[in-house]
Amino acid sequence: MPAVDYSLKVIKPNIGGGRVSGSGEKLTSSFDLVEEMHFLFLRVVKARDLACNNAGGTRYPFVEIKIGNYKGTTKYFESSKPNPEWNQVFTFEKVRIQSLSVEITMRKKESVNDEFIGKIAFKMSDIPTRVPPDSPLAPQWYKLEDKDMANGSSVGELMLALWFGTQADEVFPDAWHSDVAPVSGDSIMNTLSKVYISPRLWYLRVNIIEAQDLVLPSDRNRITDVYVKASLGDMKLRTKVSADKSLNPRWNEDLMFVAAEPFYDPLILTVLEKNNDDEISLGSCVIHLSKVYIRWRPEPVGAKWYNLGNVGVEVEELKFSSKLNMRISLDGGYHVFDEPVNFISDYRATFKGLWPPAIGVLELGIISASGLVPMKSRDGKETTDAYCVAKFGPKWVRTRTAVDSFSPKWNEQYTWEVYDPYTVLLIGIFYNCHLNGEKGPTPKDPSIGKLRIRLSTLSTNRIYAYSYPLIVLQPSGVKKMGEIQLALRFTCPSHTSLLATYARPLFPKMHYIHPLSVPQLDSLRQQAVSIVSQRLSRADPPLRKEVVECMLDAGHRLWSPRRAKANIQRLMEAIHLVTEARKLFDKIKKWNNPIANVLVIVLYSTVVFNPNLVMPTLLAYCFLIGIWRYCKRPRDPTHVDIKLSLADSTNADEWDEEFDTFPSSKQGDVLRMRYDRLRSIAGKVVVMVGELATQGERLNALWSWQDRVASAIFLAFCVTVGVIVLSGIVPPRCVLVLVGLYVMRPPRFGVDIPSAPENIFRRLPTKTDCML
Repeated sequence: MPAVDYSLKVIKPNIGGGRVSGSGEKLTSSFDLVEEMHFLFLRVVKARDLACNNAGGTRYPFVEIKIGNYKGTTKYFESSKPNPEWNQVFTFEKVRIQSLSVEITMRKKESVNDEFIGKIAFKMSDIPTRVPPDSPLAPQWYKLEDKDMANGSSVGELMLALWFGTQADEVFPDAWHSDVAPVSGDSIMNTLSKVYISPRLWYLRVNIIEAQDLVLPSDRNRITDVYVKASLGDMKLRTKVSADKSLNPRWNEDLMFVAAEPFYDPLILTVLEKNNDDEISLGSCVIHLSKVYIRWRPEPVGAKWYNLGNVGVEVEELKFSSKLNMRISLDGGYHVFDEPVNFISDYRATFKGLWPPAIGVLELGIISASGLVPMKSRDGKETTDAYCVAKFGPKWVRTRTAVDSFSPKWNEQYTWEVYDPYTVLLIGIFYNCHLNGEKGPTPKDPSIGKLRIRLSTLSTNRIYAYSYPLIVLQPSGVKKMGEIQLALRFTCPSHTSLLATYARPLFPKMHYIHPLSVPQLDSLRQQAVSIVSQRLSRADPPLRKEVVECMLDAGHRLWSPRRAKANIQRLMEAIHLVTEARKLFDKIKKWNNPIANVLVIVLYSTVVFNPNLVMPTLLAYCFLIGIWRYCKRPRDPTHVDIKLSLADSTNADEWDEEFDTFPSSKQGDVLRMRYDRLRSIAGKVVVMVGELATQGERLNALWSWQDRVASAIFLAFCVTVGVIVLSGIVPPRCVLVLVGLYVMRPPRFGVDIPSAPENIFRRLPTKTDCML
């Protein structure tokens, strides 16, 4: 079986009219990152004076467009309209047109056969070409001719416009495309390209302080366990039970919600008493978020008393009511996390007044895909109906769906404003399950592949054109689903602004002044993902919940042996410089190369006797390493590396464990074996952490006098060296040189045997003796 190629490939697409090269030439066209595609556009506006067979007018009129084997129809009206209006646009890819004429037929819907009303024909050679930014072509009235063309009689008029154009035409995104001819009805809406904007998210902080004058039921005179339940939409949180058992309980506890503009749902707070297994309401209040104070600075919010009553009752009209003391604010000084912290595409705070200026523009050309795997079978034929989704900041884009194609061509270009280079562009391809012929009550669009591109790894003002592998993890292992061809450009007009961005805090200041805990952030991120998926699924066409959750990595990261081993390997590579320095020092101690050892000793002695050369020497060394590594710098953007993820070396059992449900669906010996393996891996981690703790405890033991002899030796050493240095008998520099020479002495002088200081350090007591 041939090896699968998971590498990143450089491509040379015919973008920018063939004027783009790898030199990063700046072009003026708004579609210079995609290949130019030519289409025939036909806009059907309305009809008038249609021939009528009854007094009520022509029923169910519609227009049929036919070009060779391609045919498209407008919607039809279910009532009699003498002057129907459609205002629909149809597109036909020019390279696929094999006809010399366009036939436009007016018909009316009938139960058996659609009745012919009139017809218009155009020659391809007579159709004009429009190039934006030219104004749209004005539609004209054309007479419909009946079947007897020789009579020249008219059966009505049809207003339409025809022209040749490209995907840069403003009507292109909403037009009916000839490649979606197998799709009909309302499903066509699911094939259109659209741009979506995430709702503006806020952190809602509810600090519940205390209640006053709670009213108990008449049959009791003693309060028990009281707490407050707060709900915002589908999200419900509650405080702890108050330790104060009086009618004026205290909590002083924060509850955090995520709220999205516009604020549809009010905040409902209810004081509840738990009596055995029952919950008894002691009062509620409803707070509309449009009236809540917006806090974008660190200053505290003033507390306010709220009347408690029954939900739906105007508590302001009550003469007496229980009260609840709270601080409620919309904290706009935070960035609301809906993405994983490591893959954020936007760090801005919610409050617009805190936004930094934009530093540049990111342009993405979604050119095509190739080698996509079949996802479904339709009419006995394997097929793939793929569309692409890209996200950066609050802006989502979705390409049109390419129907029945394993090598779709989208050639759509989008732009985003960039506020920080340390951000990630996220791109995913999905299979459209909402076209004709799909079965199942709630079909979901499965992911074909996903990739991330960090902007800080891109050079500014340069075009990157690459073919990225689409890699997914499945219970059977890693699988390549195809490739996607992209063109990117990060344009930054001012490098001064770019450099200033690196000195700015990554997150808004509120994250550092009043930080949120990790459990709080996890809970709030789950709320944010749920809100964004609900709002975008209400668009037309919807960006469905499963797509949003896949793009935002909403799934919990459960235990994975593969990921654990990969992270350990990453850690070892991260400290590669330290380990290499240790290996080099070991070579020096063993005197494998005497000439190099002599040079090192000379350099060491020179630096010791000239301390002012220490910093320049280190900086010069770092500079030389940087210059040497510049020639070997990465030339390509970041992409998925299966070797780094150990996806190419994981066995079947570990894949099965990674994709197991939570709680586990396994039982018996399989579960026992995996638990034992987990204990083995965790045991090694525990030993490693214990060894690090042991070394730290030995350092503390130097002063603890737990081992009196060792502490006395250490203090005696400190006094002796101090006296020698202060007395001037041996200068400090000579002491350092002697220590260095002793450490780097040749092996014949016993370098393999641990020295006395090492032996003393290893004998220092630790707390391992005190552990069970």
